[in-house]
Amino acid sequence: MSFRGGNASSGMGVAEHSKSTFLELQRKKVYRYVIFKIDDKKNEVVVEKTGGPAESYDDFTSSLPENDCRYAIYDFDYVTSENCQKSKIFFIAWSPSVSRIRAKMLYATSKDRFRRELEGIHYEIQATDPTEMDLEVIRDRAH
Repeated sequence: MSFRGGNASSGMGVAEHSKSTFLELQRKKVYRYVIFKIDDKKNEVVVEKTGGPAESYDDFTSSLPENDCRYAIYDFDYVTSENCQKSKIFFIAWSPSVSRIRAKMLYATSKDRFRRELEGIHYEIQATDPTEMDLEVIRDRAH
């Protein structure tokens, strides 16, 4: 499958709902995570799933498809050595090695534009298999 004409260069839109959902996670702590997918027909990034504050990191990772790409935001809470409650927002580009080449290309080429729409991300992780976004990896990055 090849890209048709201007499809690749015209860029991907970001649904308003995607931006507002991110802000609700960031400012109001309504969600623990948000999973986004690219809607091919609308040519924009939309919210696929959200997880409430009580959900765990395992709930989050098990919500990602095993054989397709996604973008995700995870709000990681932790306590510092000085006993301060902190939170870091992770942007995760999930691109499993078994997903289709076209999906990988689409997500790779749209990532920077999408990420720029979301202000206040602390860290980015690109993962092609679950070990690359293990909770230990997140913890190491956050501290």
